[in-house]
This record gives sequence, structure tokens and C-alpha cells, in this order.
Amino acid sequence: MGSESDGTSMDLAVPESRRAATARLDRFVTENRFTIAVVFPLVGAVTLLASAEGLLPDPLAFNPYFVLFGTLVMRLPLVAGVFPLVDRRAGLALIALAAYSYGIELLGVRTGWPYGEFAYGVDLGPMLFGEVPLGLPAFFFPLVLNAYLLVLLLLGRRAESTPLRLLATLATVVLVDLVLDPGAVAIGFWAYQDAQFYGVPWTNYAGWLLSGSVAVLVFDRGFDRAGLRRRLDSCEFMLDDLVSFVLLWGGVNLFYANWVPVGLAALLGAGLLWTDRFDFDLSETRFGSAVWR
Repeated sequence: MGSESDGTSMDLAVPESRRAATARLDRFVTENRFTIAVVFPLVGAVTLLASAEGLLPDPLAFNPYFVLFGTLVMRLPLVAGVFPLVDRRAGLALIALAAYSYGIELLGVRTGWPYGEFAYGVDLGPMLFGEVPLGLPAFFFPLVLNAYLLVLLLLGRRAESTPLRLLATLATVVLVDLVLDPGAVAIGFWAYQDAQFYGVPWTNYAGWLLSGSVAVLVFDRGFDRAGLRRRLDSCEFMLDDLVSFVLLWGGVNLFYANWVPVGLAALLGAGLLWTDRFDFDLSETRFGSAVWR
């Protein structure tokens, strides 16, 4: 087995400090960056489309554990990025948001408020009370936090204005959902009783203005913004999860010719390119080393 210093394997010993754990996690994500940010979402898109089109047999089609595993892998860059910043205040914020996400989703499934009448078409991993995904925070948190981080980068010093920062983040969250929901409806993740925008009612986006506002405020108060900025400067892969989102859901919408969501996914991609966050030497990753060895 290779040692940690030769970069061929990950040391399984328990890190002695948060700094050591951060360094190890950063190194792992960096070495596997292309696989996590590009290969996983592309394979995920193909697998989801094959499941939706009846090309995969049971138990492979929409396998909930595959869906959850793939989602968690794509979240690794974001997790690694914020890991050293999760102090007591941020931890409490995350716990509060997890409880909030479960509560508002259960309310939505049972009453149709605030998103509109909808029902899950497939299980997205183990289901809490048989109604909402147990892994819901892993789906919900990144939508908001990625939007927040992107806004910090795009606005620069202007992000110091609290009203501008919060409104821009909320607008970006809604933009992200304008890409996500049509794609999710197209492949059958969930379905709405009323279909207006590519199968999604406008009430859904009104609901996201409510839930997104709460989440944005909690993230803004829970995390040290200066710390996030420093981490963004030192951690090039911190927004790779948003790269994965654009590839996965942009690809799904493209397959079903959902042209407005495709255009909005391209807009998010343009924002990422503007921040120059995904320009790296592929040969430095394990994928590149394997290809060009």
C-alpha cells in the first residue's frame, strides 16, 4: 500500500487535529477533482436518463442508494471547503436548517404548501416517515450555500452590502431551482398537480422565495463571511459541486429539450467561468495521471 506522502492512497489513520483532517480532505478532493466534478455528474445524468427511459432493469433503475451515494460524492468539494469553518455557531445553524428542511418538506408533501401539490415519484435514498428523503439536507444545503459562495465571488467587495448580498443570493437560489425542478420532473423524481413551467407550477418558486430566504439568512448569520472569503481564495475546488450541478441537470434538461432551463444552466456555467474556478492542470489529478501515464 502506498504512503500518504506518495499520493497513491489515502492514509486511513485518524487525523490528530482539524488542520490535519482538512489537509487530508483537501488533498483527496484535489487528486480526484475531475472524477468528482465531471465524471460523476455525467455518469449520473446517463444513469438517471436510462432509468427514466426504462433502459435499466430493477434494482438498478433509480436505485435510491446509488442516487444518494452519487450525490454525497459530488458534495465532497463543498464539504471539504466548509469543513474547517464549522464552529459551534455554524454547527447550530446547520442543525437548525436540517430540522427546517425536514419540516417544510413534510408540510409541502402533506398540505401542498408552500410549493404546490406534489408527490415523489421515486425514493431518493431512505425516506423519513416514508414521505421525504432522509438525505434531504444533502440535497437542500448545497443549493443555498453554492449560490451564496458564487455571489460572494461575483460581487467581490459589493457583497459587503447586506441587502445586495442576500437578495443576489436568493435570486441565485431561485435560478438554481429553475434548472433543477424541470429536470427532476422530466425524469420522474417528483410530480406536481399543476404544470406551468416545464411541469412545475409557479407556486413552487414562490415557495422557494420563502424557504430560500430563511436558509440564506441562517447561512449568512451562521458562517463567518470573512472566513468563507479566505477559504474561497485558498480552496480552488470549493464551487466544484456547482460545476457538477450544471453538468448533471443541464444535461438532463438538454435531453428533454427544456430549453429555458438549459439556458439558465448555461448562465450558471458562465458565472463559474467568470470566477475562473475550474481552470486546473488535469495531469495533476489521479484521473489525468491514469490517462497520460
